[in-house]
Amino acid sequence: MSSVAVLTQEIFNEHRSGLLPEQVKAPGASPSSAEEEDSLPTYKDAFPPLPEKASSPEGVHEAGNAWASKLKPLKSSVITQVFHVPLEERKYKDMNQFGEGDQAKVCLDIMHKTGAHLELSMAKDQGLSIMVSGKHDAVMKARKEIVSRLQTQASATVAIPKEHHRYVIGKSGEKLQELELKTATKIQIPRPDDTNNHIKISGTKEGLEKAKHEILLISAEQDKRAVERMNIEKVYHPFITGAYNKLVTELMQETGARINIPPPSVNKTEIVITGEKEQVALAMVKIKKIYEDKKKNATTIAVEVKKSQHKYVIGPKGNTLQEILERTGVSVEIPPLDSSSETVILRGEPDRLGQALTEVYAKANSYTVSSVSAPSWLHRFIIGKKGQNLAKITQQMPKVHIEFTEGEDKITLEGPTKDLQIVQGQIEAIVTDLVSRMDYTEISVDPKFHRHLIGKGGANINRIKEQYKVSVRIPPDNEKSTLIRIEGDPQGVQEAKKELLELASRMENERTKDMIIEQRFHRAIIGQKGERIKEVRDKFPEVIINFPDPAQKSDIVQLRGPRTEVEKCTKFMQKVVAEMIREETNTKIDLPAENSNSEMIVITGKKANCDAAKNRILAIQKELANITEVEVSIPSKLHNSLIGTKGRFVRSIMEECGGVHIHFPTEGSGIDAVSIRGPADEVEKAKKQLLSLAEEKQTKSHTAELRAKPEYHKFLIGKGGGNIRKVRDSTGARIIFPTAEDKDQEQITVIGTEEAVAEAQKELEALIKSLDNVVEDLMTVDPKYHRFFVARRGQVLREIAEEYGGVIVSFPRTASQSDKVTLKGAKDCVEAAKNRMLELIEDLDAQVTMECVIPQKFHRSIMGPKGSRIQQITKDHNVQIKFPDREDQQASSTDAPVQENGEANGEVKEPADHLAPKKCDIIMISGRKERCEAAVEALKALVPVSIVVEVPFELHRYIIGQKGSGIRKMMDEFEVNIQVPAPELQSDIISITGLATLLDRAKEGLLERVKELQAEQEDRALRSFKLTITVDPKYHPKIIGRKGAIITQIRNEHEVNIQFPEKNDENQDQITITGYEQNAVAARDAIQAIVDELEEMISEDITLDSRVHARIIGARGKGIRKIMDEFKVDVRFPQSGASDPNLVTVTGRPEQVDEAIDHLLNLEEEYLADVVENEAKMAYIKPSGSSSAHGGESCGPSKGFVVREAPWTTGNEKAPDMSSSEEFPSFGAPVAAARSSPWGPKRF
Repeated sequence: MSSVAVLTQEIFNEHRSGLLPEQVKAPGASPSSAEEEDSLPTYKDAFPPLPEKASSPEGVHEAGNAWASKLKPLKSSVITQVFHVPLEERKYKDMNQFGEGDQAKVCLDIMHKTGAHLELSMAKDQGLSIMVSGKHDAVMKARKEIVSRLQTQASATVAIPKEHHRYVIGKSGEKLQELELKTATKIQIPRPDDTNNHIKISGTKEGLEKAKHEILLISAEQDKRAVERMNIEKVYHPFITGAYNKLVTELMQETGARINIPPPSVNKTEIVITGEKEQVALAMVKIKKIYEDKKKNATTIAVEVKKSQHKYVIGPKGNTLQEILERTGVSVEIPPLDSSSETVILRGEPDRLGQALTEVYAKANSYTVSSVSAPSWLHRFIIGKKGQNLAKITQQMPKVHIEFTEGEDKITLEGPTKDLQIVQGQIEAIVTDLVSRMDYTEISVDPKFHRHLIGKGGANINRIKEQYKVSVRIPPDNEKSTLIRIEGDPQGVQEAKKELLELASRMENERTKDMIIEQRFHRAIIGQKGERIKEVRDKFPEVIINFPDPAQKSDIVQLRGPRTEVEKCTKFMQKVVAEMIREETNTKIDLPAENSNSEMIVITGKKANCDAAKNRILAIQKELANITEVEVSIPSKLHNSLIGTKGRFVRSIMEECGGVHIHFPTEGSGIDAVSIRGPADEVEKAKKQLLSLAEEKQTKSHTAELRAKPEYHKFLIGKGGGNIRKVRDSTGARIIFPTAEDKDQEQITVIGTEEAVAEAQKELEALIKSLDNVVEDLMTVDPKYHRFFVARRGQVLREIAEEYGGVIVSFPRTASQSDKVTLKGAKDCVEAAKNRMLELIEDLDAQVTMECVIPQKFHRSIMGPKGSRIQQITKDHNVQIKFPDREDQQASSTDAPVQENGEANGEVKEPADHLAPKKCDIIMISGRKERCEAAVEALKALVPVSIVVEVPFELHRYIIGQKGSGIRKMMDEFEVNIQVPAPELQSDIISITGLATLLDRAKEGLLERVKELQAEQEDRALRSFKLTITVDPKYHPKIIGRKGAIITQIRNEHEVNIQFPEKNDENQDQITITGYEQNAVAARDAIQAIVDELEEMISEDITLDSRVHARIIGARGKGIRKIMDEFKVDVRFPQSGASDPNLVTVTGRPEQVDEAIDHLLNLEEEYLADVVENEAKMAYIKPSGSSSAHGGESCGPSKGFVVREAPWTTGNEKAPDMSSSEEFPSFGAPVAAARSSPWGPKRF
């Protein structure tokens, strides 16, 4: 008896359990020992030896050749591959947006991410062809991104032994990454601690097949069972797989081997067979027999079929080819999509080729192509919004393909003849209907007016579209087309055309007008957060009102729009300005009526006030009369250089020529005309400078830069630009200083001819140098004036330093009583600052102080919001105004001396003079005498008056508003003080105090608010109507609905409040509805309709096997919710521990309950079949415990894996000890001295 070696490894249990049932002996039938030994594999069969190294010289020679054979010719590093995405697998199928939208964004993102270049094209079948060019890695990465982001994803699982997973992952995950790139799929491998052996693959159908094939190959290579590879020509693979893979499945079942045939999309000829040796050998024999039989008997026929018809022969997912193979046994070979060949090859038995050929032609011709005549402008109406109209047709006839070609007056149809005729009829009917009720027209409008027709945010054009139910196409700016196309209802088209032409005509009549409004009024006209100017713009929506930037200190407000509207807006703005002048001067100003030809403006008031108002109006008129506009022609190519970076150059001209606007045409328009608008003298000056600058730019422009401290800039420019103008006039060069927005605040730019720039640069450098020459000087200033200069944190000194090149002025300490003031800075700057201080001292010497008596209660009103009125008087009259401290009324009464016997503290005092003004009423005004007198008059003109308004007491709290917000808003809006009586007085009288001119408007506003509140009270009373409805409490949850959905819908739809009874309420069946009477009644009817429907419902119990409950309910109840929504019933399953676990209750209308029960019973029957089948399979699975499935009989200890004729049985050697670290060392562990072993020399 020969010796045997035993090697116990649990891994081989899986292989042994993989035997077919007929190969597994019945329990208890023990074979003889001799038979058992004969069936054991030999050691050499189980562990084939490695080939010996060649020791001969020939071996060396071969090795050298092997190196040579590895050298490959150099190839281009850039490759190109084409990927095809079929229509059914496309993620983005919106036909109207090819080349734009999400699909285009995804492609751009892929190109940016991978560095590959993508080109998309659309096939007739709406499949997507993507050509990818770039380096190999980039193309592979791009392919993976294309598949994951442009193709719909499917998923599949493949089960391989857990120990093979690491070979799929590879070192550091490299193999897995390579596999994902190669197949363009996402492969998810379970974690090592997870017992699951299923690998999940997600991607396209083609990618899934490839990935599955590759994973199974890796597993087969690592599998210790037999692995055989057969190279069989690709054309014979269909005969081995059979139709729908039936034949290869039968072969695997019959032989027990696993047969892996590469899918048609993988260009490999190798078939891999794995399994037990006998199984693999048997499978190989059968495959070889099929191959040889087909190679011997099969013949081929080549036929020509139009390339466009190949897809019909292939069928959806290749089903038609499989159908032909199943019926006739003939394989049909179609050329690849990227091939231009139209030859189709049929391979099979000669007597079957005729039938197959007939079927191929039948399938190719089963689809026909037709066309419907339809004007191209109607195409988008036929398609509908987001393809809605077309979707209705394609859903009914999915096999028919409809193609619209831009610019062609036809629609191409492709599909099965019957379906195509139906679709053709439907589209012809739609076309006939559209032609009868639709029309289009085109109008010509200058492109410069297009944006005005569209309006801000598309307001104008959207209004026209909605009003006339038409579509308007305005060409984009880059087309420079004048044609605007209008499509829609004939009448709507004509009306839209008329309105658009009117708008265009109005634009042609558009004019621009400048209004002179003092800058100090701009903020008041604009209002807080732009509220006041918004009202003006709403009143004149076609007029664009532009205010100058506050930094420009310009008084010009520009109005642009239709001539008549601009005139109306101008008159309205004049009234607003007149109102402001009237408030300031306390006069009444009457402008002539709109339709009047009179030019007379009537001013009424005190003489001094009337004169002030008259002077201001005449000044505005003079400035308006002086406004002019000219156009200069400058080549458009020079416009950008004249404007300068961020408008630097043109802004410097506008600032120098105060109040001038320079407008350049839109970039790329090719227009040379530049318009200049403003006061006549300044316009002429700006024109000369602009033409001079253009000439310099065109001929001999030269630029130089120099640097100077920012504090020197104002001094270099000089008062009113006097200093810099001298340099400019003497040299002819332009000098540009940095603006507040420029980063570099020291850089000064000089532009002009080379000579002029050099000369100007020289003069400026001399000026800067002199400024850098710091000197120190002294001047005498009387100490009584020191406070004026250093007050308000030295504001006057800061202004002097800013204006005169950063001169430092130092005053002596207060305690020293010195009159010596030190000035330090550039010599010229010090001198100029000294002169300015002497001017200020002269003004101070001439100052007087006057008293103006105004009762303290009016002081706040005179000051105005945030002291704005008093600031304006101070500025206008150049005076200082000081208000007294507020008098404490309580203190004044309590501080009176206590008299005893007619004496106060023992002294008799004279009674106070009641006619003398109180200290708290005296306002002190300082300045020159004549200016102080004018300021006194202005202050007295601001003293407010009071009126009373009768308002019902119950409305007072609404007028006051929450925390006084309502009354504060009115006081701010009308600039008055409103006093509401205390609640305990129960008075209806409200007092309004303010300027006489503002009181009437404030009274109107208050009365208007009263009317609003009275209307709200009436509405509140109507909204308080209540009614109740009696509903059985068991229906309440159904009326409320899931998460309150139903009751919320009723509340929102009828605008009512619905109140259900609380738990402790006596009347649990009463539902209360509050709202308008008609709304409450409608809501009651809606609830009653739900109750009536619920009362009609019935409940039925059915018996459903509890084993299928979970499948019917579905994940998170998704399945049962779908059934309940579909049949409009309620289904209740038994709770755990119920007496009858199979009892299910269905509630709903009788007919719907019956239908739902039928559906549930059908599902039970279908799911039970699966349950029974799974239970039957479980019977054959070996239990995890040690006991047998048959009566628990012991099978004895497992022998593990047994081999014959092992090397250690032939000599004196013993079997290797698997527990020995010497025999089986771990990686990195120290190794004992080597000794001879039947395993051969160790290599560690």
